[in-house]
Amino acid sequence: MQDYLIRATAYEGKVRAFAVKTTGIVEELRRRHLTTPTATAALGRTATAALMMGVMLKGEEKLTVQVKGGGPIGQIVADANAKGEVRGYVDNPGVDLPLNSIGKLDVAGAVGTDGFLYITKDLGLKEPYRGSVPIVSGELAEDFTYYFVKSEQTPSAVALGVLVDVDYTVKTAGGFIIQLLPGLKDEEIDQIEKELGALPPITKLLDRGDSLESILETLLPGAKVLERSDDVRFQCKCSRERVKQTLISMGRYEIEQILEEDGQAEVVCHFCNEKYHFGEDDLKVLIQAL
Repeated sequence: MQDYLIRATAYEGKVRAFAVKTTGIVEELRRRHLTTPTATAALGRTATAALMMGVMLKGEEKLTVQVKGGGPIGQIVADANAKGEVRGYVDNPGVDLPLNSIGKLDVAGAVGTDGFLYITKDLGLKEPYRGSVPIVSGELAEDFTYYFVKSEQTPSAVALGVLVDVDYTVKTAGGFIIQLLPGLKDEEIDQIEKELGALPPITKLLDRGDSLESILETLLPGAKVLERSDDVRFQCKCSRERVKQTLISMGRYEIEQILEEDGQAEVVCHFCNEKYHFGEDDLKVLIQAL
């Protein structure tokens, strides 16, 4: 089944929910960045969360997630927007750690717990909104949960998962965000917490073929799906023209130095690993245009 996202509500509008399947997106990230299984899981979880947070925005609004936990993976970055597009990278895609004490990929060990989760939202205003919280677990789902509670004052439950196959490809990936809004009764909150506690890992549910709709129905009986999007995808904004403009912005002297020392320029996009090559003649044309 292809990647898709649903937006839903429950408990007479006092709970809102987002759920997404990101298997194809995370596999695309793995393929482009050649991540190890641990790095794939860390990047995939971050991108999955960013994607759901992105669709909470409107119009041309967008956001950037940065995870800086002090671990060997370095920084994890994911960009997402209201259109359901996401991209991302990790500083060290080759980080490889032994399995943790319960036999799972050691995402927390790779991410680290000595740092912060940063969210920057471009809402089209004069200044972007910036929020941050200390990393509390490094497993990421708990860290995003903490962010929603502390930075946005919205009690939430976040589940994120990436299941890596024996050949290192992504077998399944996805997640959900459940947000509790004002007006919920204590017994309703208790019921939601009970269902969350009994729910198997999201990757186990997706791997056995459960739909996002059925997962939310289990958590939130009677949940009403408001929207389904089949257009969520990996999308990078880089292009040869954008790289050309970046080179031009460096100025004539810098380009002349590159031409003299290297005779060419190769620019690699952090987010998608695309390589843009500018040969000697290309650089001369840029210099002449300045």
